[in-house]
Amino acid sequence: MSVRIVLGTQWGDEGKGKAIDTFAGDYDYVARYNGGNNAGHTIVNEYGIFKIHLTPSGVFYPNVTCLVGGGVVMDPAVMLDEMKSLVDAGIVLKDRLLISPRSHVIMPYHKVLDGLYEDAKGKGATGTTRRGIGPTFADKVSYNGIRWGDFADSEIFASRLKMQLTLKNKIIIALGGSALAFDAIYDEYMGYYEELKPYIRELFPIVHDGLKNGKNFLLEQAMGTCLDTDWGTYPFVTGSTTIASAATTGLGIPPQAIDEVVGIAKAYTTRVGGGPLPTEIFDDEFAIETLSEVAATTGRIRRGGWFDVEVVRFASMISGINQIFLTKLDILSAFDEIKICTGYELDGKSVHYYDLDSYQLGRVTPIYETLPGWRVDIRDIREYADLPPEAQAYVERVEELVGVKVGWVTNGPEREAIIPR
Repeated sequence: MSVRIVLGTQWGDEGKGKAIDTFAGDYDYVARYNGGNNAGHTIVNEYGIFKIHLTPSGVFYPNVTCLVGGGVVMDPAVMLDEMKSLVDAGIVLKDRLLISPRSHVIMPYHKVLDGLYEDAKGKGATGTTRRGIGPTFADKVSYNGIRWGDFADSEIFASRLKMQLTLKNKIIIALGGSALAFDAIYDEYMGYYEELKPYIRELFPIVHDGLKNGKNFLLEQAMGTCLDTDWGTYPFVTGSTTIASAATTGLGIPPQAIDEVVGIAKAYTTRVGGGPLPTEIFDDEFAIETLSEVAATTGRIRRGGWFDVEVVRFASMISGINQIFLTKLDILSAFDEIKICTGYELDGKSVHYYDLDSYQLGRVTPIYETLPGWRVDIRDIREYADLPPEAQAYVERVEELVGVKVGWVTNGPEREAIIPR
């Protein structure tokens, strides 16, 4: 039996989908255990290019059973669209994709409220994806959530939906929105349930029988460590826990069963939305253009910055990361010199990520170390020894500063663009 967690060490968008796709063929189960469709993992393989939001990225391997745990919140329309695109590409989902009845459902009022809250905050907006993720998690912990299990009895679902519309419509109207109608939502969501019903199954016995029988599990985290509700840059965070411990609550994996945690780290740093990004680049137009990206889920521009050791080291400590999977090294080929943030100063004092709240983090002065670039296209290299010496030196300096072995390096979006060490 082997249980490996793959998680993001920064603010998401680190390349977790590629890591999962790399590892998944060796596992019996690949599972999502947190987040919702505010996460997007881009997969490039022989089937095409896919932006996966809810389906575990191991779905492309026919031997893998994919599990969506109760810790995931689900927009059924997004789930069904995603499933259709996979089936159209020739992927078999029957008996291979299983969804927990404990998973909370993103309802129309969650998305409406998400947008109204952001608009009402004005300049203080958090920068959410407006997909209803936060309001759904808020309902979950305030006893107002609706789970797939509630749909099994149509009267229970109707009762819970009526109650929530009574509450939510008052808030929606107060914030300038229009009230939502019961009948349209009831019919739409019961229709979704009928389509998804064959895939909804209690996962606890499947997981524990698998552990007992020596099956191998690959657990796929959404978002990044610094978006965690407790340990991230609150309030500029997501609605769920994004560290390794979430696998216990979100899927039912006992902590002692976890063998390895692989931390995915981009060779530089990006962030979508509001909140601090200590190494963000403001004064170098070429660097900004090179390191900024378009987010897979929202289409928004990711702000770009240099690699931040403080962030990745913290993520490694809190989740017990054993190895780093370093992505997008090829992007740094564009630079003559490359900076690494080795620490922070605030008001003349040396500080760490964990010393600071998000507002203090936004005021720190990053301490940089500058390494020579390599200015060589490395995208076709498949052996670590064939990388330019400067590229190897960069990888090994990251490893030294973070204090965790870099086990893999990626140098392109394709499935084969990976260099094991």
